[in-house]
Amino acid sequence: MSKVRIPVIAIFDVGKTNKKLFLFDEHYQIVFERSARFLETTDEDGFPCENLESLRLSVFDSLHEVFRRDEFDIKAINFTSYGASFVYLDENGRPLTPLYNYLKEYPEEIQNQLYENQGGEDTFSLATASPALGSLNSGLQLLRLKVEQPVVFRQVKYAVHLPQYLSFLVSGKIFSDMTSIGCHTALWNFTKKEYHQWVTQEGLNHVLAPIVQGNEVFDAAFPGSPYRVGAGLHDSSSALIPYLLNFHEPFILISTGTWCISMNPFNAEELTKEELDKDTLFYMTYSGTPVKASRLFAGYEHEQQTKRIADHFGTTSARFRNMEINWDIVNELKREPISADLSGFSTIDLERYQDVEEAYHALVMHLVEAQVASTALVRSLHTKVTRIFVDGGFSKNNIYMNLLAAAFSDVEVYAASMAQATAIGAALVIHEHWNSLSIPNNIIELRFFRH
Repeated sequence: MSKVRIPVIAIFDVGKTNKKLFLFDEHYQIVFERSARFLETTDEDGFPCENLESLRLSVFDSLHEVFRRDEFDIKAINFTSYGASFVYLDENGRPLTPLYNYLKEYPEEIQNQLYENQGGEDTFSLATASPALGSLNSGLQLLRLKVEQPVVFRQVKYAVHLPQYLSFLVSGKIFSDMTSIGCHTALWNFTKKEYHQWVTQEGLNHVLAPIVQGNEVFDAAFPGSPYRVGAGLHDSSSALIPYLLNFHEPFILISTGTWCISMNPFNAEELTKEELDKDTLFYMTYSGTPVKASRLFAGYEHEQQTKRIADHFGTTSARFRNMEINWDIVNELKREPISADLSGFSTIDLERYQDVEEAYHALVMHLVEAQVASTALVRSLHTKVTRIFVDGGFSKNNIYMNLLAAAFSDVEVYAASMAQATAIGAALVIHEHWNSLSIPNNIIELRFFRH
């Protein structure tokens, strides 16, 4: 008797460090997981960058492995990855250059000339909802290729962001998607809802692939393959999808990690210069609607300052992991003003604190103060948010969550946990094309924090 095979979707979740493949069943449970890390290579200037060939081979090796397994019936494949770098393809679909690193220094001359041509940095950044971030504005990477390597640029048939390149490897079809175009690329005019005029003026539009929404699917490139292939998604936008599909009342998601990003999908009010200067921008949902987002480097700051505290008091960072909130300490520390400046705590002499517990409470109070200011930037004047969800590392921090709930006393604050939110988002967005069941309502586990 033949064994019943489990219907699954394969999701490639490609981070800068870890490259993962997940198989999810129809209940969105992980039934298979594979992780890989590659050695970086270098570009022609010796700057470290992603090894595209290793990545390409890994996609096919991983797929061959899961296709050989009898217990799984792969119905669909999708991709999510960091999106701030372009892959430049020739007419045969082969990469012409390395995948340039978005941390690479950007030539000021090219950047300044572009801003000058477009009415100045502020005007340009406001229209494209992209703070001036050098190579992190991927559209500027494309301009750099045209200026510095015109011979290579003339051979480019298509420039696609990394998630769409991964999709192309399996589908053979080349498209751009809204989530990748909308993440600080400096390509999109958010007011006019089209590519910014500079893209056409510089002749870049002819190498940009046709745009599709993030819930599109294609047939696989291999004849007779029964599975569908998604267009790929930018990772931050993918992590928002489970919340968009589960909650319809206005909410803000604070996605915490090295960066803490506050995302409000219910706020499309135009950016102000003040917001832009405070690292506020727009992302885009898979359907192309703007998501106002503010960024705070709080996870990194937490890491640096916990090391400083641990060294000072002769303990280890593990000491802070399960520390519970002590309201007496909080009330004592509140007697002095707490700065909303993220680096405020780093200037404080630790001698002023009696012990490690007091010092750590003071650190988290500073971080929460800075987070409240950052999140306030994306709260809408017209649409009242009723809930704030916090996912990622800080959602497990008892002191942080209690202080945040106290600071946002007019809304419900929840710690949200979900295994692999980014990958699940990429699976959910094409749910109807592979899954015969309805979307389960228990994918996100919530813990309410009273204030």
